[in-house]
Amino acid sequence: MQRILKELIKSSPNNEITYEQYMNTVLYHEEKGYYMKNEEKVGKKGDFITTSNISNVFGKLFASIFHKLIMLEKIEPFICEIGGGNGRFAKAVLDELHNTYRDTYKKITYILIETSAYHRRLQQELLPIGKKVIQFQSLDEAKKNFPIFNGILFSNELFDAFPVRVIEKKDDSIYEVKITLNKDDQLCEIFVPLADERIMHYLDCTKIALVNGQRFEVPLPMLTYLDELNDFLGNVVAFTVDYGYTNEEWMEPARRKGSLRGYYKHHLINNPLEYPGSMDLTTHIHFDTLISNGTKYGLEFVKKLRQDEFLLAAGILTFLQDNFDSNPFSKKSKQNRAIRSLIMDGGMSTAFHVLIQQKNSKINWDHVFYDK
Repeated sequence: MQRILKELIKSSPNNEITYEQYMNTVLYHEEKGYYMKNEEKVGKKGDFITTSNISNVFGKLFASIFHKLIMLEKIEPFICEIGGGNGRFAKAVLDELHNTYRDTYKKITYILIETSAYHRRLQQELLPIGKKVIQFQSLDEAKKNFPIFNGILFSNELFDAFPVRVIEKKDDSIYEVKITLNKDDQLCEIFVPLADERIMHYLDCTKIALVNGQRFEVPLPMLTYLDELNDFLGNVVAFTVDYGYTNEEWMEPARRKGSLRGYYKHHLINNPLEYPGSMDLTTHIHFDTLISNGTKYGLEFVKKLRQDEFLLAAGILTFLQDNFDSNPFSKKSKQNRAIRSLIMDGGMSTAFHVLIQQKNSKINWDHVFYDK
């Protein structure tokens, strides 16, 4: 990966690349990119953990929501998960529908869009591909088979993995932070006066005013993807699970170093230039941008809840089993511990939000949530 990056930099104008180019390379290079390599990334042996890998109860709960939307609210019986990873969420949803909501299970088709060949193979080992589950490598491939998608759209930690551009304000001027090679031929940052009008336009539209010393990530690739997603969506309900901030929260002093970080063997790495190709890179997403762009495309904002609040409102406590079990390693005990970890103060769920949007659909959400 170091060789690939050095060749990219030396072949680029002024021997410098943007963080977007860097992240695209270290995360998505066809052979050496972090997400594309045949190595475990999620779980104990990987670099990070996701909510759906803590317990199947996360998928079970969403299965009950999907069931209500399809059977009570007459949403088309298609579920599309973008960035399905190792397939554990899809497996939990399908198992719960099969075991508890058999009539719904018979109706549904589950669509997975996953760019990583490694993760597609994991999904193939776990899921009934070609029967209940259809797998696509890209959004473009999905569009060829489903020119207009009607149904339920779901993503979990999708947008936080999108490349970003990085800017910083210094001495009352805004610079783009780019990557070059130092005199020892090692990766380093360089500050270049901001010249990209798209970034300027983004700052103007969001009314974000940086202070001196503040670093900020601009999600231009996310905006492009939302444009491409727009003409795919027909009558849909969309769930976006991720961590991020509102524009107001981005301006708080605690956010002034930006949010671009790495995760390597479950350790937080502040320097994104370390372990290129071997480390996950992530940023907090821009929720206000996701909402406003959705509105522009007809995706009506329904609500945004902190994940623990969402789980409680959706009825996660109904999965909590009261019967005493002396075996702490039993399936029942593990599920109970997982539920408590998902809703406890200071737990993983307090860092995540669930954004709900709907397009060409009018849902009676009282039918879906327990806590109204």
